[in-house]
Amino acid sequence: MGGALSLTLAALAYPSMLGFSTVSSSQTRVIAQTPTGPLTEADRDFVVKVRAAGLWEYPVGRMALQKGTSAAVRTAGRHLVAGHAALDATCRRIAARLNITLPNRPSPQQQGFVATLNSDAGRQFDSDMANILRTTHGQIFSTVAKIRATTENSLVRQLADQANDTVLDHITVMEKTGLVDFDQVLFQETTPPKLPSQDLTPPPPSAGEPQVTLKP
Repeated sequence: MGGALSLTLAALAYPSMLGFSTVSSSQTRVIAQTPTGPLTEADRDFVVKVRAAGLWEYPVGRMALQKGTSAAVRTAGRHLVAGHAALDATCRRIAARLNITLPNRPSPQQQGFVATLNSDAGRQFDSDMANILRTTHGQIFSTVAKIRATTENSLVRQLADQANDTVLDHITVMEKTGLVDFDQVLFQETTPPKLPSQDLTPPPPSAGEPQVTLKP
């Protein structure tokens, strides 16, 4: 199982939770002055990343409720659903106030994670879910901290605070499954392969497309 998991993770290529390719190398560039403070490219990209994360982790959480073979895996699924429904509500509220366009679908890479877990069954699903989600949450943790430390926008700070609590909670419930291969997770966290930007970027919504809502 360990070897199969390694091949799966390598093929899918982390980091996936980030799931968004930045549009510019100048992340500190201010793109808008708002009533809640200046908005930088990094701020905008962070809001999109949080939204994209929910678009694939929320359905994985629902899968865990249906397919998980242990109480711990099903508990992790409940935390994914609840956490990302709450984050998504905040994301949509903030995006409307800051004029940020949100995707309705995750990136191609993230869609690959969903497809892999959808095809899994039994203990293979449990193991893959715990390790994929533990790795992606471990990677995003530092991104959340950086945004929280540097943003001058109070709405983005609110989202970062909530994301920090949610990510830590999800890391904890994945570890409580007892299925996390920490050596493999550390390797994937620290040596992620590079992917083309089109694989990391969620597609923009079509004109007139209703906004997807993640409901508790």
